[in-house]
Amino acid sequence: MKTHIALLRGINVSGQKLIKMEALRALCVALCFREVKTYVQSGNVVLKSALSAAGVEKKLSAGIKKKFGFEVPVQVFSPADISNVLKGNPYLEQSGVKVDRLYVTFLPKAAPKSALGKLATISSGKDTFVAKERYVYLYCPDGYGRSKLTNTAFEKALGLTATTRNWKTINALLKLADD
Repeated sequence: MKTHIALLRGINVSGQKLIKMEALRALCVALCFREVKTYVQSGNVVLKSALSAAGVEKKLSAGIKKKFGFEVPVQVFSPADISNVLKGNPYLEQSGVKVDRLYVTFLPKAAPKSALGKLATISSGKDTFVAKERYVYLYCPDGYGRSKLTNTAFEKALGLTATTRNWKTINALLKLADD
């Protein structure tokens, strides 16, 4: 059994696509995932399965559709993937960066080089970002809630589904996976 970290896109936001974490954990158990743990209400699940990451994504997405009646994009990562995300953040090397203003936007695959140029067109004010492989590192000094660097903006520019987590959540998920 491998440990997987699943990130769900767009649940429990502004009263849309509501899924209680207790119900999500119960669904995961019903889908034969083991040692299921959730973190906060925004769709973060740590679980064990013999399936590959792609297999977990497919099974969990289908299960959510069947149980709750709506589609939810799911991205699944290994603890090693998440550890590499944490180690690879270019903002950690910069002085004056507030760690509580760091975010990572996760993509289902590396952004096509042809689409990366479109990222420069996103008006971001003080906010900055660095795209690396399947991740976009964000620094939002005034907070993500005020940023124009949203999932929707990245999805439009890149043509890929995106889901963003703050630095605290990413670290907490890795800790849950390691426990």
